[in-house]
Amino acid sequence: MDAPSATGDLFSCHSEPRGPPSAIGDPIPGPKNPWILPPPPPMTPSCAPPKPLCAPHPIGDPIPNPWVPPVPSGTRSHAPPTNGYPQCHWDPVPSPWTPISASGTPTQAPPIPVGALLHQDPPPPVPPVWRSHMVTTPLVQTTPTCRSHAPCAHCGSSRMPGPLGGACSSGSLSPPLRAALCRPVTSLPGGAEARPRPAGSTMSSESSKKRKPKDVRYYSEESEVDLRDPIKDYELYRETCQELQRLMAEIQELKSRGIKENASEIDERRVQSCVHFMTLKKLNRLAHIRLKKGRDQTHEAKQKVDAYHLQLQNLLYEVMHLQKEITKCLEFKSKHEEIELVSLEEFYKEAPPEISRPAITLTEPHQQTLARLDWELEQRKRLAEKYKECLTSKEKILKEIEVKKEYLSSLQPRLNSIMQASLPVQEYLFMPFDQAHKQYETARHLPPPLYVLFVQASAYGQACDKKLVVAIEGSVEEAKALYKPPEDSQDDESDSDAEEEQTTKRRRPTLGVQLDDKRKEMLKRHPLSVTLDLKCKDENVLHLTFHYLMNLNVMTVKAKVTTAMEMTTAISAGDLLSPDSLLNCLYPGDHGRKTPNPANQFQFDKVGILTLSDYVTELGHPYVWVQKLGGLHFPKEQPQHTVAADNSLSASHMELTVKLLRSRLQSRLALHKQFASLEHGVVPVSSECQQLFPTKIVSRLVKWTAIPYEDYAELPYTKDVIEAGLAEDTHLYYMALIERGTAKLQAAVVLNPGYSTLPPVFSLCLNWKGERNSSNDDNIRAMESEVNVYYKELWGPKPGYQLLTNQLQRLCMVLDVYLETEPHDPSVEGPKEFPQEKMCLRLVRGPLRLKPFKFNYPQGFFSHR
Repeated sequence: MDAPSATGDLFSCHSEPRGPPSAIGDPIPGPKNPWILPPPPPMTPSCAPPKPLCAPHPIGDPIPNPWVPPVPSGTRSHAPPTNGYPQCHWDPVPSPWTPISASGTPTQAPPIPVGALLHQDPPPPVPPVWRSHMVTTPLVQTTPTCRSHAPCAHCGSSRMPGPLGGACSSGSLSPPLRAALCRPVTSLPGGAEARPRPAGSTMSSESSKKRKPKDVRYYSEESEVDLRDPIKDYELYRETCQELQRLMAEIQELKSRGIKENASEIDERRVQSCVHFMTLKKLNRLAHIRLKKGRDQTHEAKQKVDAYHLQLQNLLYEVMHLQKEITKCLEFKSKHEEIELVSLEEFYKEAPPEISRPAITLTEPHQQTLARLDWELEQRKRLAEKYKECLTSKEKILKEIEVKKEYLSSLQPRLNSIMQASLPVQEYLFMPFDQAHKQYETARHLPPPLYVLFVQASAYGQACDKKLVVAIEGSVEEAKALYKPPEDSQDDESDSDAEEEQTTKRRRPTLGVQLDDKRKEMLKRHPLSVTLDLKCKDENVLHLTFHYLMNLNVMTVKAKVTTAMEMTTAISAGDLLSPDSLLNCLYPGDHGRKTPNPANQFQFDKVGILTLSDYVTELGHPYVWVQKLGGLHFPKEQPQHTVAADNSLSASHMELTVKLLRSRLQSRLALHKQFASLEHGVVPVSSECQQLFPTKIVSRLVKWTAIPYEDYAELPYTKDVIEAGLAEDTHLYYMALIERGTAKLQAAVVLNPGYSTLPPVFSLCLNWKGERNSSNDDNIRAMESEVNVYYKELWGPKPGYQLLTNQLQRLCMVLDVYLETEPHDPSVEGPKEFPQEKMCLRLVRGPLRLKPFKFNYPQGFFSHR
């Protein structure tokens, strides 16, 4: 608080209000308040104590440095303020932040703990308070004088000048208080008397030592200084200033109202203010006495050694001390650095203005850190309150849950009785709710991949495919036993004796038996399995059974086909509906012979399993699409031992996989019917495809058989297909024989498992007047192109299951064209063996002498492409 330089006008009850007051304790000088002087210029101490985090800056005179030569008498370190008043010597009140010990040496303020800096409010800054400095500084004097003081008009004593210069400020006080303030101090409490001194005399330490004590009792403030605690004096000073600030603000507020009835209240507060001023004066004197003692002791110490030498040594010491302090400050780590504070943008956005204080914190990093810490404390308090509220609400919710649990436990028997009574209705309406409920109860014991498959397949069947039936098969008791911990059994003495006899009779198993046991344990399946039944429009059903290998963490599938009508047995159609080849390459490259989990190979090496393909007949095929239906994904780059089942992965592949499975079943059934006709030499052509061929085709299919991959690879005219990668051991291979007269055309057919999306590939060899194939006859190559390249013309109605028979029919057609367009050999007597019956625009064209194999409908002639 800046003490006003003029207080007499504030105590005058006849002064009129001069404008609205400003903040309490801080009147704003201006034209409306001429009785308030501007504050003195701030002093810059030459040596300030260490500045704490939250402590205000020191005020008043600097602490006397014992290593600096004393200032000569009659000089001051600061220039007095010039404000038009009688010139007096002005000294600031000594800083309460730097107490002086009884010996006169400065003592460092006690350290402030970090917690107090972080969580306590900083003390208010205390600006310097100025007082009139007397020419002489006696310990006790009856009438303090100053070169510019005037005698009081009421009491005749020399007092501090008022705002008008020389008038005593006690004129408006009550007579008893005025007498107490203006009476010379000649008698003190406790019977002590003050000895008057001449106005111009000074008190020095040497004269006080030489003076002999007399048997006169008097009051000495010097001895009182040694008994008083400077820290307590500072606390008293701060409390007095705060109280004086409050009283000044109240007086100003009462005066600003302009009500005459407030005069008594103003007098009362004026009296209280005078008492506080007296306390401040006494504290000021005590501070000056402490300062003087320190200066005297410093002066005596300085004269013992050479001033220049001591100054040099102390400068070096001060440099070292400052370096240490700088190092300490640089190495200092506050606890608030460990706290993760919010960002500055969030702080200024969310913190209220009274905490953020942008006008101050944006320019001062220290105040900014304090404000952020205050905001952090405020947030933590709010979170603590919110946490308590959440705990309270949690307890309420738990109580509600307990009540609802009791209600639900009593509701279950009633629901069971209702479900039992509704069984006839469910059977009549074909709504098996009870059966579905049992399925869901059983599904709780499924392993995660099978459970994901069951849930996703059931959801897809209910939403998109009513002909998809999902069920769970297997022993529920065995599934429950897998998750039960083994119970500790205590055997009796008789049981232990029996076991000892059995162990003596047992033989140690051989290494081969141990490996077999480990292999069985490695390939162990879960006792529960999931079955999917895909029904087609013609009531044909594809049964899929999914198993889970617990130790390998993979899923396998077994397939079975049930037809609505008994189909004729075709020898060449034996592998079409075989469980081992029915689902091969449902997705390109997915043969189902190797495990998709890279970690299984390390497990196989431990038990001596070379490949899983030796066990697929018993366990099922581990196709990649089966793993995806169960939510399992195994990356090929890095093998992972634990792979979790993902519902989203299963859902993303469910619809496409079901469509592919149903399409595969329908295409195989269509091929099965076609093969039965082909074995009898009949090429079935649908009515929609009759326009693709001429009315009369002489060449006929004679033979249609299935051949193994090894026989196909040995044929000389199939090497190009094998080298192109169009023939693999997972494909189906057939041999067709077409004859016309003495000409015999052999066609080796490669049937891809993805038929009819992927067309069959034909390789031709004509036995007529020698052996002709694509390597030695360009027209044979052109015949192959007609069935292999232009197969899209033969697709027929969707989904294109007639593609194979249409290709065979076109092969018979182009064979007729080939034989009929051959020139007649003049060396052979008799008519031409194959007379021309097809109408052709040109018989041959180009240097390769290619024949016209393209049939034009409806004109009915053949032309070149």
